[in-house]
Amino acid sequence: MALKIFLIGWVILIVAIALNAVASKLGITTWYPFLAGTKPNLLSKIFLFIIYPFALGLCAHLATKYLE
Repeated sequence: MALKIFLIGWVILIVAIALNAVASKLGITTWYPFLAGTKPNLLSKIFLFIIYPFALGLCAHLATKYLE
């Protein structure tokens, strides 16, 4: 059980790093600048509040299904 949680955590971490790298290359505001006070544009808001959580949730779901 602990190993499964650990592996799912690693999957989420790797996907989050990849998403942040892609967003940075595309000029989309990520969580760190947003929390530091940078005002995000509409695309950044869509990324931060819709795409990012959906992608992380999806990767956690897929990792859970794979590890069953």
